[in-house]
Amino acid sequence: MKKFFALITVLILLSSCSEYQKALKSEDVALKFDVATKTFEKGKYEKAIRLFEQVAPAYKGKPQAEKMFYLYSQSLYKTKQYYLAGYQFESFASSYPKSDKVEEAVFFGAKSFSMLSPVYSLDQTDTQKATDKMQNFIDTYPSSSFFAEANAIIKELRIKIEKKEFENAKQYNTISDFKAAQIALDNFISDFPGTPYKEEALFYKLDSAYKLAINSIPQKLNERLLNAKAAYSSLIKFNSSTKYKNKADEMLAKIDKDLQQFSK
Repeated sequence: MKKFFALITVLILLSSCSEYQKALKSEDVALKFDVATKTFEKGKYEKAIRLFEQVAPAYKGKPQAEKMFYLYSQSLYKTKQYYLAGYQFESFASSYPKSDKVEEAVFFGAKSFSMLSPVYSLDQTDTQKATDKMQNFIDTYPSSSFFAEANAIIKELRIKIEKKEFENAKQYNTISDFKAAQIALDNFISDFPGTPYKEEALFYKLDSAYKLAINSIPQKLNERLLNAKAAYSSLIKFNSSTKYKNKADEMLAKIDKDLQQFSK
């Protein structure tokens, strides 16, 4: 009995393969589309793509094109061809604005571009592009069933952008350009007031102000010490129990000592 069922399974698989190969070689676009749809429904997306690409030129402008291009876009997405998928979803939304799949197409178009976003240490142009596209989706479809997922994606993208901008600003501290570091960190805090990196940015601003002050010429020492003390106050005001408290207190003690000596 087991051999019988195994034989039936093999025959079904052979039949399926034969049908696909026949459609692939056929000149009948209707057959190609029918087999492509069945292949898509079976989850064989790469094979479906080959047939959809053969059908596409003949179906442009025809009633069947809407379904065909939507399935083609989904096939690209499911095979992780995100750049092509994003392009096809956007093209679908533009070509079929009244389709019942347009909302889904706009979402998956934006999501496709979000999948192209690189790690934070690399250039974030694609991340910003994906953020803009996902924000456009949220603004256009505020009641969408994809709304929660879209918000989660955009939050992740924005954190990545913020991380990149923070590391760029922090880099000035790393290379001991303390004056530029303060300016860059101030700009970062201003541009991203709700950032999870605010405490760290405030600490490195203090660290930069402190190191600039203690290495200053006498004429600028008092002003820069007071600036460093203000940076300390900003950090403590933001979080009085900051993880940087011990280091910050050590800096403050040195700042106060130098200010007392300067006043004499």
